Amino acid sequence: MGQKINPLGFRLGTTQSHHSIWFAQPKKYSEGLEEDKKIRDCIKNYVQKNIKISSGMEGIARIEIKKRIDLIQIIIYMGFPKLLIEDKPQKVEELQMNVQNELNCVNRKLNIAITRISNPYGHPNILAEFIAGQLKNRVSFRKAMKKAIELTEQANTRGIQVQIAGRIDGKEIARVEWIREGRVPLQTIEAKIDYCSYTVRTIYGVLGIKIWIFVDER
Repeated sequence: MGQKINPLGFRLGTTQSHHSIWFAQPKKYSEGLEEDKKIRDCIKNYVQKNIKISSGMEGIARIEIKKRIDLIQIIIYMGFPKLLIEDKPQKVEELQMNVQNELNCVNRKLNIAITRISNPYGHPNILAEFIAGQLKNRVSFRKAMKKAIELTEQANTRGIQVQIAGRIDGKEIARVEWIREGRVPLQTIEAKIDYCSYTVRTIYGVLGIKIWIFVDER
């Protein structure tokens, strides 16, 4: 059987960098990981509650965390930051308070910055959310996949592969369906590949979406 590896972990140190940057002693390492998960979950929950869009997309590409002794810096890369900032500038402060309460960090300062990404549909997370929204609205999975590929073509990517697994269209036997456009060289470490796996709850059960996007070659 083919040995499978996460494309992001496979490329660490070449085309991919860490999303969390901090140092901890071996005994405290697990606490740092839990803290990161709490921060990411808290931000995603807040964005979900406060953004009411028809498609239900959060538009978060990734959340980067940098920790120092007295400071936690969080950078949120969003495809559609207007939805969070435009109407109420105090929303970022509210989000900051929420995260601070969640972590109850007394002697550490928290700093949250929101950065806009130029091609939102060139990021697998945002694309997976788009497909999930389509599947929840009972759009045919092939139609959703093709529409997603059309959107990435506008973002100037070199190749994309989309895979959906589970009880597709409510069939009794689970299966895997995939579609590829362009090149997706998974074994080439020099190739910058963006990847995400996403679960979506539909009325038939849980479906898994995986997306590989070939961005560029060094």
